[in-house]
Amino acid sequence: MDERRKFSRILFATNAHLQQGVALWETTILDLSLNGALVEEPQNFIHSGDAITLSFILPESDIEIRMETELVHQKNAQLGLKCNFIDVDSISHLKRMVELNLGDASLLNRELMLFIEKHNIAD
Repeated sequence: MDERRKFSRILFATNAHLQQGVALWETTILDLSLNGALVEEPQNFIHSGDAITLSFILPESDIEIRMETELVHQKNAQLGLKCNFIDVDSISHLKRMVELNLGDASLLNRELMLFIEKHNIAD
């Protein structure tokens, strides 16, 4: 639970998709961090225990961000998703979004280093 506190969250409301196996749901992102997202629980959502792919298009662009996640909590009609894998392009765009919203490059760099460490990303 304290891992959520290591990454700054930015409020970011946009439409998104969750995919788990062949199941696909539409949802809305409520907030984002380098390490995951909080989304509205889609109607008829049933968690199978498998990884969940979160994807969304950045507003006013054609840039898609995708991350493989795991469900860490499900309550109050919301899903807390922890990022387990994200491609280089997606993390670059997500980093820029967080940077613009935080306004603190040193905090972002600390969080990025923590993200790299937690996900065993080599240079």
